[in-house]
Amino acid sequence: MVDVAADLSSLSFEVGLTEDEKQLLHLRARSAGLTFCGSAHAVFLCKLVQSLRCVITSHTANGDSSGADSDLCVGILGLGHIGKQLLLSLLENSGIKPSHIKISHRRPESAVEFIQTGVECFFDNRRLAAWADVLFLCCLPSHLPEVCADLHSHLSKRCLVYSFPCAVSSTRLAQLLGHDFVLKPQYDFVDCDAADVWLSRSRLTTAPLTDPLLIEASCPLTMSGGISLDLNWVCAVLYSLLNICTSAGLGSSDALSLINDLLKEKCPHTVELNAQSFISASYASLLLTEEPFPWINLTDAQTKKTPLMCFLSSSKSMQQCISAAYKSLLEAPVTV
Repeated sequence: MVDVAADLSSLSFEVGLTEDEKQLLHLRARSAGLTFCGSAHAVFLCKLVQSLRCVITSHTANGDSSGADSDLCVGILGLGHIGKQLLLSLLENSGIKPSHIKISHRRPESAVEFIQTGVECFFDNRRLAAWADVLFLCCLPSHLPEVCADLHSHLSKRCLVYSFPCAVSSTRLAQLLGHDFVLKPQYDFVDCDAADVWLSRSRLTTAPLTDPLLIEASCPLTMSGGISLDLNWVCAVLYSLLNICTSAGLGSSDALSLINDLLKEKCPHTVELNAQSFISASYASLLLTEEPFPWINLTDAQTKKTPLMCFLSSSKSMQQCISAAYKSLLEAPVTV
């Protein structure tokens, strides 16, 4: 349906604002930017994990290694503003089958439009936690303690929990869940004019994740538009890939090879990651090639100075590679 009022400036939101109120328009830009960046980074993570699982399946004889199933199961807990935008982004841009996305929501009947696409919606947080490979927490901050109490002891070790509510730290969230595979983006705001980047795209439906300008603006290591995401998030994403290899029973040599191949596919001239990029030199020297990496506590990876943080901070080549991988994955055609 055509929006007949789309080009009528007299009906725009800004017309009714006072001069003082117009000074706060940057807050609207921030909201739009956070919505886009949150969804884009989540889709990037899912595409990266999906790609890794596919190569693990191909690498493993008969594809029967534990955790090597290439079909990623994505759970979304909560279908408010961010949950709905995330779901739309996953359906349109991730390539994940609708049958591999499930939602737990207090009012499942309100998700009819998504159920018709093949997404299953119910209200059972524990059932969702037991099923999902990646679980997105999209509930209100005030609901988080109750949700975590519900999920406690029902998450499998391999389930990556990705939390959007910003009021609770990753350390506290891990304590509430009794779970150490938790990834939480921490967005900050910097002084600049964000209006040109985000205000004209205040609705995600008018700002597809394939928009080159917004992909550039949301790129984790080079973000513009007044929003930034620290390097800890990138480190946690890479440690998540390492944990996935560990849960699949891969030796350290194979894990490094697969992760490096995945990154080099997007940026052929990158510096390769080695064992000392992820763990201490003393531990790395004792690690056998057929021995899996130790399980990495993602809370520590996001709150402490890690070998990977030191490596990424000093390697412009690897930073460029990750940026290239981000842009390439978001721009890649979707196939289901």
